[in-house]
Amino acid sequence: MNRVVITGIGGVTAFGHDWASIRQRMLTYENAVQHMDSWAQYQALNTRLAAPITDYQVPSHWQRKQLRSLGRVSQFSVDAAERALADAGLLNDPCITTGQMGVAAGSSTGSTHDICQMAKLLMEGQSEGVNANTYIRMMPHTIAANVAIFFGLKGRVIPTSCACASGSQAIGYSYEAIRHGSIDMMLAGGGEELCPSEAYVFDSLYATSIKNDAPKTTPAPYDAARDGLVIGEGAGMMVLENYDHALARGARIYAEIVGFATNGDGTHVTRPERDTMQRCMEIAINDAALSPQEIGYVDGHGTATEQGDIAETQATHAVFGDRVTFSSQKSYLGHTLGACGALESWFAIAMMHDQSFMPTLNLNQVDPRCGALDYIIGEARSLDTTYVMNNNFAFGGINTSLIFKRV
Repeated sequence: MNRVVITGIGGVTAFGHDWASIRQRMLTYENAVQHMDSWAQYQALNTRLAAPITDYQVPSHWQRKQLRSLGRVSQFSVDAAERALADAGLLNDPCITTGQMGVAAGSSTGSTHDICQMAKLLMEGQSEGVNANTYIRMMPHTIAANVAIFFGLKGRVIPTSCACASGSQAIGYSYEAIRHGSIDMMLAGGGEELCPSEAYVFDSLYATSIKNDAPKTTPAPYDAARDGLVIGEGAGMMVLENYDHALARGARIYAEIVGFATNGDGTHVTRPERDTMQRCMEIAINDAALSPQEIGYVDGHGTATEQGDIAETQATHAVFGDRVTFSSQKSYLGHTLGACGALESWFAIAMMHDQSFMPTLNLNQVDPRCGALDYIIGEARSLDTTYVMNNNFAFGGINTSLIFKRV
């Protein structure tokens, strides 16, 4: 079995593109949530809240031809991938185009603007927005395909379009591919572009926050007074590499991936199941050959929904008891769906290196129905740990758990 390490990280978020900028914004203890005035036209939508990226511009060196197949979600993701490759010292290295590198990535959906244009064609018989690249921008595997083509990657391509678990499954499947010797390097992660249709999905389940007049007070994961989630957007990508390959080229190593698990609830499409969440964490811990006591911090999924928060924290308590340090960054950037597994893995690794872990914003009083854990509340907490876990749970009953080791 090969050891698998992370040698490059890139991201596009509402708080910036590098950890220093993101950390600085997090330490203000104020989130990126805004009132979306433009959503007033959607009368069926109760929530008016989201965490958008308001100032995004594509890199100036990208060519018009390259942009043709990139919807907003792919722009975020290719941008994050380019940053990760540069961070790893591999951006212009010919080794990435020889078949030694592949990509695993996903999102909840393709670019929704193009889906709307196609819908207009079907409904009205014509649409000026439909062209030869419309399907490429809207297809479920648009991120994985576009990243591979943009950088000339000829290794395996693994689309992981499974909602909130897209990014974490991409990292996990890449880890397994490298670990078993199928490939030396992978770009892995996920992305999402903000669309009111995604807010409506949760709105229809009465799962969105409707604190429309107080956007900075929500979402509030695990809090007794929480009222639902807030959608965000962005992308995160990582360079995963065979440890020996990374060592031979003198690469900087952020962390080693030592454990991964994914499983399914097998019961309900949208109702999370505590027992299978617990089992997923246990399988990851077993994969890492660790005991629960060795993991100092768990990065929670933290949707701020009643069923999700309760099931997740009760499962976490069943594995770790009440001693494990626990928080969620969705309180800062909203629920970035396909991106959250990659972004939150990045944040967990960065906080592990800083030995300082961010609190869950807007958590004032833990819901007594949630599992008893060591919740970080109020301000960042100092903690020296060698191992961190990141968990994500998606519609369709898809659970993921990743364990990272400080190197």
